[in-house]
Amino acid sequence: MTTAAALAPWLGGALALGGVAVALSRRRDLMVRWCAWAVGVPLVTGAFWLGRPGAAALAVVVGVIAVLEYGGLLRLGPPDRAVLAAAVIGVVLAAWLAPGQLPRVIAVGALAVTAVPLLAGDADRGLHRLAAGLLGLAWLGVLAALVPLGASALALFVAVSVADIVAYFAGRRLGGPRLSPLSPAKRWSGTLAGAAAGLGTLAALSLLSWPTAVAVAAGGPLGDLLESLVKRGAQAKDAGRWLPGSGGLLDRIDSLLMALAVLLVLS
Repeated sequence: MTTAAALAPWLGGALALGGVAVALSRRRDLMVRWCAWAVGVPLVTGAFWLGRPGAAALAVVVGVIAVLEYGGLLRLGPPDRAVLAAAVIGVVLAAWLAPGQLPRVIAVGALAVTAVPLLAGDADRGLHRLAAGLLGLAWLGVLAALVPLGASALALFVAVSVADIVAYFAGRRLGGPRLSPLSPAKRWSGTLAGAAAGLGTLAALSLLSWPTAVAVAAGGPLGDLLESLVKRGAQAKDAGRWLPGSGGLLDRIDSLLMALAVLLVLS
């Protein structure tokens, strides 16, 4: 399994090279984004360095923030968000402390999410709240995979991030058919170029296998489209505004979430 110690030189080198490129570009938006990465990458790497407790703590923090953003997009009230956040936290803690009880904890979380609109007697928006809650649990509960995967999940995140960046620039330069009406700016040419870059990153990090390849090449783009579906339904451009250069946390981890889901299924 990949370790945080093995990944640290790669991440540090990538940050340094990125900093030089950003400085040469003199683009303020890229500088702001690089500063966010310069703060976030050491924190995330340090969490994985601590092993399962660190990965679980990271998953809990990311899960709560993601639930708040997701709830804001779908206009879920405080009770829905609180129960969904508790359900996601429960799944993460079960993956860490009681892996054998994980299916039961997921079922309890789904029942709790279902109970909120039912007990409220919400006939007008109850179905929306129910569907949004269950989707949120299925989507964000995947963060529990950070615990057993450890630093391999960090390597997967690096790969899908590289794939996203290459897909963006290659799609703009190469053009061609659109990937989906959900995201008009994305092109098949960029997606294929991004997949190749992502697979190359996996190989460089010694994590290339057919499950990780499918997770990055297919899961990453699907995750991006899933968030685009949610945002278009909410008529929002970003999941949040607090993360410099990325909008919200969901905007940064959308590809990772689906890649993790695909990897779990195939593994």
